[in-house]
Amino acid sequence: MQPYEERLTAPRSWWFASVLVGVAMALILLPFGTLPLLGGLVGGTAVAAVVTSAYGAVRVRVVAGSLVAGDAKIPVSALGDAEVLTGEETRAWRTYKADPRAYMLLRAYIPTALRVNITDPEDPTPYVYVSTRHPEELAAALTSVRQSAP
Repeated sequence: MQPYEERLTAPRSWWFASVLVGVAMALILLPFGTLPLLGGLVGGTAVAAVVTSAYGAVRVRVVAGSLVAGDAKIPVSALGDAEVLTGEETRAWRTYKADPRAYMLLRAYIPTALRVNITDPEDPTPYVYVSTRHPEELAAALTSVRQSAP
C-alpha cells in the first residue's frame, strides 16, 4: 500500500498580505499614539495570520482505506477512476464544468488537482475535486489502496 499525505498551505504572498493588514491597522491607530499603533500592528498582523492559516492549512491523506480531504472522509470503495487535472482542465473543472453537487476541496492558488468519480449509487455527489500539488502521487495512492482491498 502506498501512503499519501499532503498539507496544503497558503502561498507566501498571503503571509505578506497579513503583515500589510497589520501595517494598515497601525496607520489607522496612529493618531491615538505609539502604544495603540504598536497594538494595531501586532493585533492586526496576528488576526490576519490566524485567518490565513485557518483557510490555507488543509490536509489531503489516503489513510485506513479512505480519502481524507479536509473535512470529508470518503471510503476508497466508493471512488471510481481518478483524473489528473493540469493547466486549463483544472481551471475548467473549477468554473464552467463544475457540478454544484460535487465535493470540492478547492484552493485556487494550487494549479493542479485530482478529480475522482463517486461510484456509490446512494451518494448524490458525482465526483470529488481535490486541489493537490502532486495529483499523480495521490492517484497512485488511491489505486494502490483499491488494489490491496479484499
